[in-house]
Amino acid sequence: MITARLTLDPAFACGEVDPRLFGSFVEHMGRCVYTGIFEPGHPSADADGLRTDVLDLVCELGVSLVRYPGGNFVSNYRWEDGVGPVGDRPRRLDLAWRSLESNAFGLNEFMRWAGQAGVAPMMAVNLGTRGVPEAAELVEYCNLTDGTAAADLRRKHGVGQPHDIRLWCLGNEMDGPWQIGSLTAREYGRLAARAGHAMRRVDPTIELVACGSSNADMPTFAAWEATVLEEAYDQVDYLSLHTYYDPGKHDEASFRASAVDLDGFVDDIIATADHVRAKLRRTKRVNLALDEWNVWYQSQFTEPEDRGIEELPALIEDDYTVTDAMVVGNLLISMLRHADRLKIGCQAQLVNIIAPIRTAAGGPAWRQTIFHPFAHTARLARGTVLRAALTGPTMATGRFGDVPAVDAVATRDEASGELTIFAVNRGTGAVPLELNLRAFPGLRAGEHISLAETDPSIVNTAAAPDRVRPRTEEMPALDGGRATLLLPPVSWHALRFTSEEKP
Repeated sequence: MITARLTLDPAFACGEVDPRLFGSFVEHMGRCVYTGIFEPGHPSADADGLRTDVLDLVCELGVSLVRYPGGNFVSNYRWEDGVGPVGDRPRRLDLAWRSLESNAFGLNEFMRWAGQAGVAPMMAVNLGTRGVPEAAELVEYCNLTDGTAAADLRRKHGVGQPHDIRLWCLGNEMDGPWQIGSLTAREYGRLAARAGHAMRRVDPTIELVACGSSNADMPTFAAWEATVLEEAYDQVDYLSLHTYYDPGKHDEASFRASAVDLDGFVDDIIATADHVRAKLRRTKRVNLALDEWNVWYQSQFTEPEDRGIEELPALIEDDYTVTDAMVVGNLLISMLRHADRLKIGCQAQLVNIIAPIRTAAGGPAWRQTIFHPFAHTARLARGTVLRAALTGPTMATGRFGDVPAVDAVATRDEASGELTIFAVNRGTGAVPLELNLRAFPGLRAGEHISLAETDPSIVNTAAAPDRVRPRTEEMPALDGGRATLLLPPVSWHALRFTSEEKP
């Protein structure tokens, strides 16, 4: 049995943790909104029809930011359909998912929900079938106090104070032929620049996210990013990237090592953005927004054109295993490792749709396995991200060759003195992990939170909602700044140390 050795030093700093890394995504798709976060008549529903059992889980999950209303849905969406008296709102055919949209839940309902959940909004505008005037008018409706047609319309709808939405997406996956109104990179870049310019004229303080590639396998990947930024660099603050990992797409070992792919994807986009920065001779650096990511059993997905038109279809309600949870925890490690440039993350989606939270219509809500690594990472990852120097055993994968079986990153919170190590064992054998923390005098061992099962294929269900849950135990005592513990196969871990000098 080969030991993995991890060394940390305060000089190995990657960047600061942006709380917006721990965001999520609510799209009008399947049962994410209706019977997910919003279900009038549910036993837990409040006066606004919001499911308080789901709200409680969202707060426990630690979500900081939620992207809305799409996703593919936004590219044919008229935001005006979802405001004003509910009885006057039209029923529409959503072309993205071939679903009937009642519009009973819209912008102002979402903002009430976001206030209850304690999350910041990340609003997307439709650049698929609409354009510059509609995008600017939406900012006006949301962010101006009064005295203009759109701001006064919001007040007429019963919302006196502006929503003050800071972060805006300039469309969604505009490179994808599946998108309603998809464009070439040059077309989209010019449209994004014009829309961004108009939106900033309404509110100069907003931040803007341009669409990057829908995934790294797109034939236009990297060329798309370069062209879009050449056109829109001065208007945008972030470039988006989306990625999903399908257990059925590659061999099982490659799936367990999915974070290797994410590391490369992020590095390539940073390099591309910095190339354009140098080419345009700009000083500003464009950062990244990973505003869709997750494990998704995509090979089992039925395309919209192969289904009939439905209202509330049960779309991609995947059941997540312990292996999936380990992969999600490892993807979060990769995200933290790139904290110098990756500032925003939105796990897709929040409820029912490939989600950490599941619900039954009229029934319970429960935590999926992937809920746990997200919740604990969101709670514990604070301060400065530290790169972990690791040696140890490797594992063979069909896609990436030999990769380290153990992966890790750490965060150090100067205010509290806490040091937290996030680690995974991606392999199928147990691995001893030796920690070298001698560069941090005055640390004392705290708690060890782990997610591991002898059968990594088990899932949580409505009937057994806590079958898989983390275990918490005391860490082994530090001896000369060192400690060793055993990482079971296919497992996720958070190792928290506190400072003897702090209360």
